[in-house]
Amino acid sequence: MLATLTLQERRTAVGLSVALALMGLLMAAAARDGPMAVHGGMALALGLALVFLVGGALYDYAEPDPETLARYYDAPTRFGIGMTLIWAIIGMGVGVWVAALMYWPEATPAWPATSFGRLRPVHTTSVIFGFGGNALIATSFYVLQRTSRARLADALSPWVVLIGFNLFCVWAVTGYLMGSTQSKEYAEAEWYADIWLVIVWVTYFALYIRTLARRNEPHIYVANWYYLAFILVVAMLHIVNNLALPVSFAGTKSYTIWAGVQDAMIQWWYGHNAVAFFLTAGFLGMLYYFLPVRAGRPIWSYRLSIVSFWGIVFFYVWVGSHHLHYTALPYWVQTLGMTFSVMLLVPSWASAGNAIATLNGAWHKVRDDATLRFMFVAAVFYGISTFEGSFLAIRPVNSLSHYTDWTVGHVHSGTLGWVAMIVFGAIYTLVPQLSGREDMAWPKAVEWHFWLAVSGTLIYVVSLWNAGITQGLMWRAYDENGALSYSFIESVQAMAPYYAARTLGGALFLAGAVVCTFNCLATVRRAQLPIENAADRPLNPQPAE
Repeated sequence: MLATLTLQERRTAVGLSVALALMGLLMAAAARDGPMAVHGGMALALGLALVFLVGGALYDYAEPDPETLARYYDAPTRFGIGMTLIWAIIGMGVGVWVAALMYWPEATPAWPATSFGRLRPVHTTSVIFGFGGNALIATSFYVLQRTSRARLADALSPWVVLIGFNLFCVWAVTGYLMGSTQSKEYAEAEWYADIWLVIVWVTYFALYIRTLARRNEPHIYVANWYYLAFILVVAMLHIVNNLALPVSFAGTKSYTIWAGVQDAMIQWWYGHNAVAFFLTAGFLGMLYYFLPVRAGRPIWSYRLSIVSFWGIVFFYVWVGSHHLHYTALPYWVQTLGMTFSVMLLVPSWASAGNAIATLNGAWHKVRDDATLRFMFVAAVFYGISTFEGSFLAIRPVNSLSHYTDWTVGHVHSGTLGWVAMIVFGAIYTLVPQLSGREDMAWPKAVEWHFWLAVSGTLIYVVSLWNAGITQGLMWRAYDENGALSYSFIESVQAMAPYYAARTLGGALFLAGAVVCTFNCLATVRRAQLPIENAADRPLNPQPAE
């Protein structure tokens, strides 16, 4: 990390580290409650550690090797992949725990931090933002450089983004364990963490734009379109949804400026577009780069990828209201969301079909290469989950599915089958390349991981599909006298076998993530250094002869 920083970048890094430490000291000293004090202490400790780490390098400064500066800057990508795997173990481990609590509720220890209500947002934040966010940032740095044929605009900003983003994730999950939450789905972190994330995200956007501006490749490859949409729209969603007034600037608690049905609409405008641009657009950027690279074939239709991009960007922002059928939200707004949700199937399936068609002529590679198989399964599940999403948005179907575990199964068909599968495919492509190897250290372990992941996903999703439909039918069953045929507790008891199967599926998926982590660790330890690849460096423009 430090060897590639210029003297000015090192000085700037020391200044930023001091500022972080002072911010943490101020938070810890002024805090009137526990969460802010703890988080201030974390920022102080991190800032001081960085001061000593970077400050010590000022005394033995040597100009970076020009040959090194002529190559792509992949150290942030390596760090981001490492954090992706760490958050995968944390988030999926807690996910298996909370799934088990649905079957064994008495297994909750007598400690508030282990209650379902606190563990559940730890799971969602760790998996969505910790696992998914780090994967997106790490791969975006890699893809941006290769498709632009330009080194990152500077060597300091990527570390500001990655370290700052992971500090936000740590603040969020530890805050939930301490009971700190603003009670907004997928946006539970309190006001000061939200402001910190805005600073980090603006730095991320600026770095991406600066690097694109200095590209040596005239064309902007479509993967960068998706990554940029993810960065820009997530910033907009985060800021608007999290507009809040703190009770005190020395306290953790805040209250949103939105109220009533407007609050509900803003929340699900944010919630569904977090799915659209965080869990879809960014990962489509990943798919459009790594699938053709691994298959050794160009994307089937580049024009279709552009049409799909604009369809997804335009349609998705209107669909959030389908989460609020049969509520106080105006009927026409519900209908608008339902209509755009059905229309969204066209650009979504265009991307899924484009990815699968890219594999024409390369099916033998899918058969033999487990890494490519991860990407193929991701494209299939993307098609399945987007069809299901459009289907569940239709008002009569929603009346059966909403508030049931069918919705939970739908979410996990997307997160496990689509998001996690493409992430693991990208990791298995990147780690050997970044280690100077042709393959993972344990190729057979990739096969094991694939089958653990696929079987875990199918068990999890199918069990909750059955659970949700069973719940919906039991809740609307009436006897000949017009009374409900089943009490609510009977519908809960009927879920027991499905919840047990769900826990098993999650455990299998977690086991696969553990195998992946150890395989990546073994590959990195066996790295063939120095990593020399003359073709893997920015293009130096040559004067015309």
